[in-house]
Amino acid sequence: MDKLQIGGGVALEGEVRISGAKNATLPILAGALLADGPVTIGNVPHLQDVTTTIELLGRMGVTVTIDERMRIEVDPSTIREYFAPYELVKTMRASILVLGPLLARFGRADVSLPGGCAIGARPVNIHVAGLQAMGADIHIEGGYIRARAERLKGARLVLDTVTVTGTENLMMAATLADGETVIENAAREPEVVDLANFLIAMGAKIAGAGTDRVVIEGVRALRGVHYEVLPDRIEAGTYLVAGAITAGHVRIKHARPEHLDAVVVKLREAGASVASGDNWVEVDMRGRRPRSVDVRTAPYPAFPTDMQAQFAALDTIASGVGTVVETIFENRFMHMLEMRRMGAEIRLEGNTAIIHGVGRLTAAPVMATDLRASASLVLAGLIAEGRTEIERIYHIDRGYETIEEKLAQLGARIKRVPN
Repeated sequence: MDKLQIGGGVALEGEVRISGAKNATLPILAGALLADGPVTIGNVPHLQDVTTTIELLGRMGVTVTIDERMRIEVDPSTIREYFAPYELVKTMRASILVLGPLLARFGRADVSLPGGCAIGARPVNIHVAGLQAMGADIHIEGGYIRARAERLKGARLVLDTVTVTGTENLMMAATLADGETVIENAAREPEVVDLANFLIAMGAKIAGAGTDRVVIEGVRALRGVHYEVLPDRIEAGTYLVAGAITAGHVRIKHARPEHLDAVVVKLREAGASVASGDNWVEVDMRGRRPRSVDVRTAPYPAFPTDMQAQFAALDTIASGVGTVVETIFENRFMHMLEMRRMGAEIRLEGNTAIIHGVGRLTAAPVMATDLRASASLVLAGLIAEGRTEIERIYHIDRGYETIEEKLAQLGARIKRVPN
């Protein structure tokens, strides 16, 4: 198993290209199951979660081909079984996204209850209740969701809580249902909109994506298309914070600035100069120490939970005291304990972290505990005195494409080495 070695103290300078969004690619790959012909997906990031999803589709008999530019063709016409096994689903919670498409297109699905990052309970009851309201017969036994339906029927679905994967699963299922489905309290994330745009390109009738009320008029069939995934706003935000935390000057390109509003507001509060154009954003913190910022996570368009750890790292060396309140997941502060090993002054009180900025962090061996926590440890390593080693970086590879190469092109002293 590999680890990352980082020599801190370099102010990052330069530009970096943002990859396609993991959290849009995974539902779009699942949504390809709805098509009656081959689907080609472009701007796909080369990530472990994408590889796992491709393996999952392959296990079902779906024909998946990949070219040298990471364009993926999915041909669901060869599917042999409608089964998502535990050994794949346990590594990635997004595997639950095949449930809706399999049930809508083929009338049956046996999907393991999911695993994924150890950041708290993420129950699938909203997915199940929504599909049952659309007429599915569902039993949970032996750790599997076993769902059957001749043809799903349109329904009005009021989601108990805002859930991205729940909204996506039910929206996909509704595209082939008989009649109109209305999803109230729907997630509004850009990745949900990207999935809706993909489904619309296939012939789905969807209105309201990006609002809390999505209306889907079911159709008989969806066709194969070519679709380009949108850029990854979390990767984009992470590199902007990397520029700010190192007192550097970083431009991200091939990005969607309109998806980064909440992040940009906090970077400016921290004292950074931020500029943007049609598809780029630039952060400039040269000659300045960041100021502490307070963040509180909430569903889009508010501050994203997936950027909480990165701003916690920024606060560790900022002037002042910052608070981080996590409202989405109840177990997402494990990176705080690792940053303490590097000299960070952090006090935890329930779902709140109080961070007193210190003059410097010092290198220490640390361990990645989940995907975004891994990113915060990389950021901390970029500013720590000495050489930081980060273990269990397979978490990073789930969501960041060649992070060490992209940081190195900005001047970071970072390399991947065998453990």
